[in-house]
Amino acid sequence: MSDQPSSGESQEKSSRRGSPWIGGAVLIVLGLVFLLQNITGFELRNWWAIFILIPAFGMFARTYRDYQNNGRLTAAGRGPLIGGLLLTFIAAAFLFSLDFGNLWPVFLILGGIALLLNAFWTG
Repeated sequence: MSDQPSSGESQEKSSRRGSPWIGGAVLIVLGLVFLLQNITGFELRNWWAIFILIPAFGMFARTYRDYQNNGRLTAAGRGPLIGGLLLTFIAAAFLFSLDFGNLWPVFLILGGIALLLNAFWTG
């Protein structure tokens, strides 16, 4: 047995190293929200919705990695992009106490964007 990691193990470790920035970004955003509340009196009642952004940032990171690896946006990157946009929209709606009754057309718009991305950039 050798002490050298197999190629599968090294790929798994390198993929884990790319995700700590997500946790750091979430902590920074939370800190900024609480600082803004303390300094200005601005109140964000649904601050917990920031946690919805964690998987959204992960999806954006996956899209970016796919773009970096292939030099273009492929089908493997388009799905996470639309999912990240959807989760970001939902988080923003909760954070700013927006009425989903007025915002439901955004879901149609995001669906249309997904269809257009798949139609124009097949691959």
